[in-house]
Amino acid sequence: MHALGALAAGASLPLCAWAARPIRVGLTPAFVHDEYSLMEEWRSYLQAKLGRPIEFVQRDSYRETMDLLRLDKLDFAWICDYPYLYLKDLVRLLAVPLNQGKPTYRSYLIVAADDTTRHSMRDLKGAVFAYADPYSNTGYLRPRYMVKELGEDPATFFKKTFFTWSHRKAVEAVATGFAQGAAIDSFVWDTLARTQPALTAKTRIIARSPDYGFPPFVAHRNVTRADFEAMQRVLIGMKDDLTGKMLLDRLNIDGFVAGDRRLYEDVAKMMRAFGEY
Repeated sequence: MHALGALAAGASLPLCAWAARPIRVGLTPAFVHDEYSLMEEWRSYLQAKLGRPIEFVQRDSYRETMDLLRLDKLDFAWICDYPYLYLKDLVRLLAVPLNQGKPTYRSYLIVAADDTTRHSMRDLKGAVFAYADPYSNTGYLRPRYMVKELGEDPATFFKKTFFTWSHRKAVEAVATGFAQGAAIDSFVWDTLARTQPALTAKTRIIARSPDYGFPPFVAHRNVTRADFEAMQRVLIGMKDDLTGKMLLDRLNIDGFVAGDRRLYEDVAKMMRAFGEY
């Protein structure tokens, strides 16, 4: 039997636990979440560990998940750092993933691999540019801030801009020539470089941002203390058992830590520059 299947089957849970309302976990394009078998195995793992039914609620934009949190339709969510700050006291920081050993990630500015003329954001003036999501730090806030630092207006700097609604699709837009540039989540690009190297090979990174706090796992403010602590304990403990380690490897992260809001101060600074925080 598959290790995860054995775990789920072997969990001895009282009937009343399974009758309880499912724990609702929102998943966004903050990570590569289109591997459905992985998501099902992770859901089963969390379900067995928590002794509660788990429902993953996947959405294709940050705004949709933010709206579900506002409507109290989610208990937990893995969201981008921008929405975490934007939602303020509606959510609480639960856990932060470790990316290459650190609770941080960066924004990569990319162009086509065969584009030898562009080497910085300044070189993309007048270009067609792909944004990932209007509530993405690395895919929207950071590139606009870069333009602002040049003394330019992000609204007029590019010839044309459009949203792809995911970082993977932003990579595809540059790789296929629909856009001449994009800014994307380094974690997504690095994960794609491992799982779809033929795709990332068609792009070239021309700039890397400073480190920002990694997209966090958050809890809705109405989540009970017991549920908050239980979910946090399970996520942080994933690195300590074989099945958890397997899942972490497939998620391309090293584990989870409790994290600290101060990780996101640089993102808050950029948001304030646009009057968004």
